[in-house]
Amino acid sequence: MAHRLQLQLLTWDVKDTLLRLRHPVGEEYAAKARAHGLEVEAAALGQAFGRAYRAQSHSFPSYGLSRGLTSRQWWLDVVLQTFHQAGVRDAQAVAPIADQLYEDFSSSRTWQVLEGADATLRACRKRGLRLAVVSNFDRRLEDILAGLGLQEHFDFVLTSEAAGWPKPDPRIFHEALRLAQVEPAVAAHIGDSYQCDYKGARAVGMHSFLVAGPEPLDPAVKDSVPQEHVLPSLSHLLPALDCLEGSPPGL
Repeated sequence: MAHRLQLQLLTWDVKDTLLRLRHPVGEEYAAKARAHGLEVEAAALGQAFGRAYRAQSHSFPSYGLSRGLTSRQWWLDVVLQTFHQAGVRDAQAVAPIADQLYEDFSSSRTWQVLEGADATLRACRKRGLRLAVVSNFDRRLEDILAGLGLQEHFDFVLTSEAAGWPKPDPRIFHEALRLAQVEPAVAAHIGDSYQCDYKGARAVGMHSFLVAGPEPLDPAVKDSVPQEHVLPSLSHLLPALDCLEGSPPGL
């Protein structure tokens, strides 16, 4: 008779899994620019931010830790590049906006807890599961989680800035397992990114669940993820855990 799987650890992505921004990045940037006397279209800023963030992440992974940057310097440069690409060439005018945006995005007031997140975390802890964060975030994350009342649920918070490796790099997952002192076979990861969260965790032997939300999954992703690993909302996690723990090991 097969032994029943007994999970011990759940690791969690944060952005768009447990939290989301109250307003889109472009709108936040445009509002702050307006307060400083600059009129820039929110849509242009949103598109420019995506390009600037990807370029900065490629040139200086993990918030520039290995290149001598602080995460604050890293983000201020992203803001400057965002405004530059949106047509604002005066870096001196953007500098105070960048400083204010860094502080705003450090505050829990800029973020909101997704529906069902707190209740699901509480239910997981009630089941005796240990919880931890594994996130491609910077050092501000713990204060944000504390301000929103979520930090108390977690044994530890591991960011890519602290680890030095972003998901899906296997080393950040291995570091989380080391900190928790558990084997990957008794751990599961929950997140909204197919590449960073679902595939990243499974590559090191962990179980994983993909938070899909209400929108249809990309067909290629849908074909690659068993239906029982897909969570239309966080309220689906506990039944999915019951299903997983009732399966023979290795499934």
